[in-house]
Amino acid sequence: MFYLMPLGRADFLHSGKLWLGFIFVLFPLGFLLYGVNDIVDAENDALNPRKGTFMFGSRGAREQLAALKWQIAVVQIPFVIAFYYFVGPRILWWYAVLLLAVGIYNAPGIAWKGRPPFDVLIQASYLLVFVLSSWLNNLPQLPWQTFLFGAMFAMHSHIFGEVMDIEPDRLSGRRTTATVIGRVRAKFLIAAFLCIETTLVQFYFRDWIITGFLAIGALWFLVDATLLWKQRVYSPGEMRLFLWGWNAAALLGMLWDWLHGSLTHVVADAGLLP
Repeated sequence: MFYLMPLGRADFLHSGKLWLGFIFVLFPLGFLLYGVNDIVDAENDALNPRKGTFMFGSRGAREQLAALKWQIAVVQIPFVIAFYYFVGPRILWWYAVLLLAVGIYNAPGIAWKGRPPFDVLIQASYLLVFVLSSWLNNLPQLPWQTFLFGAMFAMHSHIFGEVMDIEPDRLSGRRTTATVIGRVRAKFLIAAFLCIETTLVQFYFRDWIITGFLAIGALWFLVDATLLWKQRVYSPGEMRLFLWGWNAAALLGMLWDWLHGSLTHVVADAGLLP
């Protein structure tokens, strides 16, 4: 979704560079981010009942995880070369910042993934995808409101993952924002993020459809925290249902944004773009 947002109603059928970036974000970028995460989290994932599936992430064998290091590096090489050709030397800075974020999040001794609230704040590094998309497709960078929305969206999504992982994280001794503040407060925090995102979208972008989706999400987490699950642990089946719904909403959001460009072009009467 982050890659598509700067594109608005771009012509998908006739832009090789657009597809190059799209393929990169779908696999090589994810392979880097989540492959490193799988290597570092091997012991933690062994305690996590939702891992070991295509939806929630793998439980790699020791030999598989050992091979991941060079596989991740090899997959990046053709894309680095192609991006350098199309974007120029600044793509090396982009990769440097990306690797710095991955290192800060995962490296032993630093590992912001276990240092709340930095475990949540570091999720703003997903905004690098906005930058790459704009550079590669020769488009202006998105307005600050979209960057703020994207950062908050990435953060609330991460907290939701932490809520599902409270028990295995506690078993492994990892501190996260959700383990520190508890399941109910974490749900309230997600609702607060969603309320701010709702306000941003409606005030700056005047999009009632996306505003409605976000508002429903905020209401859901409030009801979840106060009336439904409260402190109760989600079952694996419930987690799968939530993630199917989450992904369906994201796909609908991508389709809507592509058709209407609502989050990529601020309306003229807001005075934010010439």
